[in-house]
Amino acid sequence: MSQTFRDPQSGGSLIVAWQAKARSILIVGGGAVAAGRVFNALEADANVTVVAPKLCPELEYRAQAQQITWRNRTFEDSDLDGSDMVLTAISDARESRRIADTCKQRRIPVNAADINDLCDFWFMSTHRDHSVQIAVSTNSKAPRLANRIRRQIASSLPRGTGQAVEQIGRLRKRIREADPRPENSKRRMTWLTQLCDYWPIEQLAKLDSDNIDSLLDAYVQDHDPQSVRIHSASESSGMPSPVLPSRTLTPDTPNTGEPNRGRLILVGAGVGDPELLTVRAHRALKEADIVLADKLIPEAVLDIIDCEIYTARKFPGAASEAQDDLYRRGLEELAKGKCVVRLKQGDPFVYGRGGEEVLFFRSHGYESEMVPGLSSAINGPGLCGIPVTHRGVADQVLVISGANRNGDLPVVPQFMATRTLVILMAVKRLEQIVGLLAEHGFPADLPVAIVERAGCSDQRTVRGSLHTIVDVVARAGHNPPGLI
Repeated sequence: MSQTFRDPQSGGSLIVAWQAKARSILIVGGGAVAAGRVFNALEADANVTVVAPKLCPELEYRAQAQQITWRNRTFEDSDLDGSDMVLTAISDARESRRIADTCKQRRIPVNAADINDLCDFWFMSTHRDHSVQIAVSTNSKAPRLANRIRRQIASSLPRGTGQAVEQIGRLRKRIREADPRPENSKRRMTWLTQLCDYWPIEQLAKLDSDNIDSLLDAYVQDHDPQSVRIHSASESSGMPSPVLPSRTLTPDTPNTGEPNRGRLILVGAGVGDPELLTVRAHRALKEADIVLADKLIPEAVLDIIDCEIYTARKFPGAASEAQDDLYRRGLEELAKGKCVVRLKQGDPFVYGRGGEEVLFFRSHGYESEMVPGLSSAINGPGLCGIPVTHRGVADQVLVISGANRNGDLPVVPQFMATRTLVILMAVKRLEQIVGLLAEHGFPADLPVAIVERAGCSDQRTVRGSLHTIVDVVARAGHNPPGLI
């Protein structure tokens, strides 16, 4: 034979997408691994039964919601009756082997967690977006690396890939209903192939009912799918685009051209040192006709401002009144055609109510120009020599506020040794915060630092442990603002 064919590469798995809808899947175990198996089975619309004397919180929830059937006991061989698939997720390796052997005798496919030689199949690292499912297998050699490969593949997908598949599915169904003849199967496939191969996925994702009607008409009239012009919902309805125009602040940024139409710039003052202001923030402060400043803006930053400074008089119990006062003054100056800078400590969008202010002024016809600032949540500790992430020590950061809107204590997750916790606006409630952390498993010897006035000339770090920090601060005193 002159024709050659590729040789198979042994050692792989036969990868299929198993239709598990209404099939009976038995899961032995009630812990976190079992919960993951249950979730995967439920997403495949299987009927799931869990056998375990105790359930983790997630499985308790699913049992109470009647998403699963729970047999509150240890495994019995009779549990296999009627099962189409069995998954074991228990710590008893001997019992897992026994269950797997029994399944093989009864010709039931089985997976035993962490015992590869017993598995008829194994789970892959998966990504799901609507009907799109992408699975990566390393054939049990490097499951951790499979997760990394899967993330890289998923991140490279065009935005809206899953939605695009949903819309093509709708169109395909409509075409089959309009032209069900078997002899036209090739025509249907060729036309849809042209559409899928040549249209950008982002455009396919935006198809709506009207667009699908237009494409169906094109198919019926035997027009090339590339000849169809798609109108967005905003174009067809006459509605304005939901994307708001953004303005970039430059030395030549013009006013709107409307008489007595002011200009509003929302500026983050950063952590306290005027040398840590962005170039754009410094320029905005120099161009301002008036600066509406937070009460805690450091004097060193205020000293570089040449125009009038109107300071928010925010005191405990009167924050709303002070905010309303700033709104009132801002609208007055904007109506005069002034360049108004709203100067906020740190970054306006990190516990700075910046979003609220944007919405308020937008409701009165003014769009804000945004100038971010360094947030003390990340940069405050850094200025005092404390990295919030460190290889081998902390691989994630959680930032929460200790001053919630209704005066409640923050919601704190259970302790995780590799997570840095940053709590803003909480030093005055230090004793309560410490008690709350202890209740959630934070160890008594955990290092704690109070970072005060980061970026200012009098910045200070007070250090202790969760057990000692309240007494240390009581002795050393506190100079606000600070963070934990």
